[in-house]
Order: sequence, then structure tokens, then C-alpha cells
Amino acid sequence: MFDTHLTAPTRFVEVDSDKFAYRRWGNTSSGQPPLFFVQHFRGGLDHWDPLLTDGLAAGREVILYNGRGIASSTGTPRNRIEDMADDIALVIRALGLSQVDLLGFSIGGFQVQEVVLRHPQLVRKLVLLGTGLRGGDPKMEPRVLEVAPNPVPTADDFLYLFFGRSEAAKQAGLAFWERRHRRADQDPPSSMAVAQAQAEAHAAYLQPLPGANPYAFLNAVTQPTLVLNGVDDIMIPTINSWHLSQNIPNAQLLIYPDAGHGAQFQYPERFLQHAIQFLEE
Repeated sequence: MFDTHLTAPTRFVEVDSDKFAYRRWGNTSSGQPPLFFVQHFRGGLDHWDPLLTDGLAAGREVILYNGRGIASSTGTPRNRIEDMADDIALVIRALGLSQVDLLGFSIGGFQVQEVVLRHPQLVRKLVLLGTGLRGGDPKMEPRVLEVAPNPVPTADDFLYLFFGRSEAAKQAGLAFWERRHRRADQDPPSSMAVAQAQAEAHAAYLQPLPGANPYAFLNAVTQPTLVLNGVDDIMIPTINSWHLSQNIPNAQLLIYPDAGHGAQFQYPERFLQHAIQFLEE
């Protein structure tokens, strides 16, 4: 009996006296490195889409991860992206892995970029979803700051924050909402301390950088990189994805139509095809 998104047990690995929660399952005989997932603001193990995680697990192991203090992980939440990235590197090594592919969504995308810059030997390929970059454009819609901190986000909150505005986008969002709640033993919600720490980290990471090309630091990312966003990301403006693709030397950019921050959840079948092609080529 093989594990799936709905049945893979929540496990813990201890690092620096804290226990980091993760779930790991998938194809161990493919020769592909595991794909390590880092989630959005306050997100835990059950904020991923089972259609995507199980689809990707058919070709490789997948590892879903909660950072320090997030949801079922213990410890004090980090408030610096660099510290979050170092924790990811520590956990990868603690799991006995020499190299992974990294997938980061939203603030998770900030973290995995820093893993590549600080621990490049650990990463083969990079997938950046609905994210930005150090010193990037912070101009989110004002209402985001009212909705994103809600202690218990509703379906309508997710529709507003993550999806396009058409009826088709709304239906895709509700389908995602149903899929992500199928697991019986859901990861607990993150605390407000996590929200505060991640907000501090986000604000510090987006402080403007000097220079004619403030994003030239990304030239050091030599790993093949897939950048994806929706055409109208109201949380991390889509222009940031363009800057990522222009400054990471081996990057390709996909922009999905009628979509926002969570484009991969709105078009899961399309994203699955694009991600598998990228990871296996």
C-alpha cells in the first residue's frame, strides 16, 4: 500500500532541539532527487493541493515541510528569511539528503532562493511560484493586509487572495478548497506568532536595494529555474516574476491567464505538465 497526500504520516526530525514536521512519500526508484516544498504565509502541510503533490510524487519523492514553529513544528518562528533558509538546509541534511529540487510558493519562494544562494550544493533545480525577490516591488492591493491575517481564513478569503476574478477562476478555487480539506487529520493552524514573524521577515526582505541593477545578486543562481505566476498577482505583483526570470541566468517564466497568486492551484493539470517537463528535462 503506497502513501498518498491523504495518508502519508506526519513525521518529525529534530534539529537544534526543535521538531520540524514533514510528510514524505512517492516514487523512490525514479533516480530523481526529492522535491522539497516550502509553503506560503502561515501555510502548513495541508495547504498544498493533493492533485499536485500526488501527481508529482508519481515521478519522484515529495517532501512537504513546516518551518520552525509553523503549524505542527515546534520552536520559535523565525523572523528573517535567511534564518528560515538555513533551517531548510539543516532539515535537508538531517533527512540524510545530499541534494533536492526545491519548490517555494509566496514567502516560501523567498526562502528557497536564499537556500540556493547560501547552500547551492544542496539544490539541483528550483521552482518559484507566486513569489518575489529581495528588494522587489511590494505594491500589494491594500485589502490584502485586511484579509491575509484572518486567524481562520475562509474559502472567500482564498478566492480573493489566490485566484482570478472570472466565474471559471472562482469554480477552480472552490474545487481546490475542497481538495485541500479532504485529509482527515489536518495539520493544525499556525499561530499568530507565526504571522507576526513572517510579516517581519517579509517587510525586511523587501527593503529596496541600491544600484543600477539591484537584482544582480540573482546572477549567482546557476540552477535551472522555473518561475510561475498569474497575470494579476495582488499579493506579490507579477512584475516580480519578470525580474526573477531576467536575472536568474537559467530561468524560464510562465504566466497563466485569468489567474492570481495561486496560479498553480487554479490550473493544476496545466501546472503539473509544466512542472514534470521542467523537472525531468
